Amino acid sequence: MAGPLSGLTIVEMAGLGPGPFAAMMLADHGARVIRIERPGSLAVPNDPLTRSRESIALDLRQEEAREIVRKLAESADGLIEGYRPGVMERLNLGPDELLKSNPNLIYGRVTGWGQTGPLAREAGHDINYLALTGLLSTIGEADRPPVPPLNLVADYGGGGLMLAFGMVSALLHVQRGGQGQVIDAAMADGAALCGALIYGLRAAGAWQDLRGANLLDGGEPLYACYRSADGKELALGAIEPQFRAALLNGLGLSGSPTKAQVAEAIAQRTRNEWVELFRGTDACVAPVLSLAEAPSYPHNRERGTFVDIGGVVQPAPAPRYSETPSGRPRPPRPAGEDGAAILEEFGYEADAIAELRGKGVLL
Repeated sequence: MAGPLSGLTIVEMAGLGPGPFAAMMLADHGARVIRIERPGSLAVPNDPLTRSRESIALDLRQEEAREIVRKLAESADGLIEGYRPGVMERLNLGPDELLKSNPNLIYGRVTGWGQTGPLAREAGHDINYLALTGLLSTIGEADRPPVPPLNLVADYGGGGLMLAFGMVSALLHVQRGGQGQVIDAAMADGAALCGALIYGLRAAGAWQDLRGANLLDGGEPLYACYRSADGKELALGAIEPQFRAALLNGLGLSGSPTKAQVAEAIAQRTRNEWVELFRGTDACVAPVLSLAEAPSYPHNRERGTFVDIGGVVQPAPAPRYSETPSGRPRPPRPAGEDGAAILEEFGYEADAIAELRGKGVLL
């Protein structure tokens, strides 16, 4: 893989959600990522989150398997794990042990609640972490319960992306002469950080604790989604005066229309007719595309926003670089596919590898 992280090696302890997302980000941008699979792990076939990796499957209940992890970590730049606090320590693979043999190692940990705090060892998912940030209470209609924004905010925005950013920041610190360290990436912390603007607006008196009553939550008629004549939706995002003027002109409205008036206007044309009418203007209008439509939309197609990897249409690596462009992602490897080759690279002879496989250490 090309990319600005080329030359770095990351060990990924296989898991779900934010850990694989962070590892995908690092791999997308050139890092070599060795994914350690565990027996019984849940898996999505051809999961884009596991693309561009090498895969070795180990039974970590066995000491010989754990010794392999230690060998990999000794020469790696970073390690990512997303288990509950204490799991890696019980395997004798915690940061205290691994940093002894590799003081420059960046040990990235991502959990829902963090490594410390009253909830640290409790189970949860994206919706739970987001709920405690106050942000979930802002999403949805006023007279209905909050709507989960898929698992995009806490799992990926607050977890995976924050961990990837933390890994790169800490790796840069090492390259400048610093020591390795442990990163405690809590999805709840990261999700809260994603809401910095909302908390700022609230402190300034510009945000009410009511759903559907604010600028960005559907309370503003010109910042909302509406159904067109063919039943498809249109997204309006006109906030600034010049954008509002362009939108109102195209809709045939004036002043400060209500949501009912905007809805009535948009219902007069199909979604594509509105898109054509507003093309080339600054009205901030976009079609609400389905997952099936998005990859072939002209703008997305021209920029290569989506790619087909192994028959799976998926988002391409982002962002983009002028001098060190990322390579094309590779399809996910079957679990354990590269185990023998990785062990050979680390000095294991063929007989030793066969013995490990026979013992069920190498799967």
